Amino acid sequence: MDPHLLRTFVTVARLGSFSAAAHELGYTQSAVSQQISVLEGDLGAKLFTRRPVAPTTVGLRLLDHAEPLLLRLEAARADLARLSSVAADEVTVAMSPLAAPPSLAAAAHALRGLTVRVVGREEAIASVARGTADVALVDGMAAPSDPLHLTDISPLTTRAVVEQPLAVALPTDHPLAGRSALRLTDLADARWIDAPDAAIPLARLRVSATTDGFRACLRYEGCDVTGLLALVAAGLGLAVLPASAITTAAVPISVPRAVHRIELVHNGTLTGQVARFATAVSATAQASNSRMRTAR
Repeated sequence: MDPHLLRTFVTVARLGSFSAAAHELGYTQSAVSQQISVLEGDLGAKLFTRRPVAPTTVGLRLLDHAEPLLLRLEAARADLARLSSVAADEVTVAMSPLAAPPSLAAAAHALRGLTVRVVGREEAIASVARGTADVALVDGMAAPSDPLHLTDISPLTTRAVVEQPLAVALPTDHPLAGRSALRLTDLADARWIDAPDAAIPLARLRVSATTDGFRACLRYEGCDVTGLLALVAAGLGLAVLPASAITTAAVPISVPRAVHRIELVHNGTLTGQVARFATAVSATAQASNSRMRTAR
């Protein structure tokens, strides 16, 4: 399959319009229609309904393959370009909303120039693969000392930065707000807010608790943790976050044993300013983890 045709296909699917896709890609609408027809002819199946423009069942399945394939191609191009590039004076960090380690400020002081871009977890990793960010800081829920399960986009390298306690965020007047600890399974049927980028995703809670509970009563899309906690405080649902980020009532999770883990993600060997940033941001990791183990 021609990558150019796949890129056109993904753009049409995302925008739901041939004309909008043509405008974004710099083609004429007839050129976009022709490219989709060529791709449909190659695959022997219709990829879109035309009125309205929407992926067919086959189109949806192709979309599952096309987006990772295109990202992998971008990652390969960026990886090869990186081999012949000169180390930059400035560092761009893609960071998920809960992935700011205690040592980030010290790392910023160690550099001449730093740009921090707050995005979702998947986008942070993809930014490193594409070469639009030098490194990423991503977070997630994991068993103590276990690595995060990250999307396999390209040969990326990860290193642990810090592990912190996790807690359930509740309204201050919630009946369980005074508990010293909670079993996660005890809350499987509670009202939850699904905030996949601003909190631990509910899908991850289901895996950790080995239950099909944790169903969302509200979907929260975005990276604003403050806005999420305002919804929790208003009684609209619960969320799991690192205890240090919670401004409402916070009750630690006793079972399963899990931590909020932050990892640094990069591509290839670190040099120059990027290497200095990675060293600085990891400098307090051992001490922070030791303090956490002592507290437990």
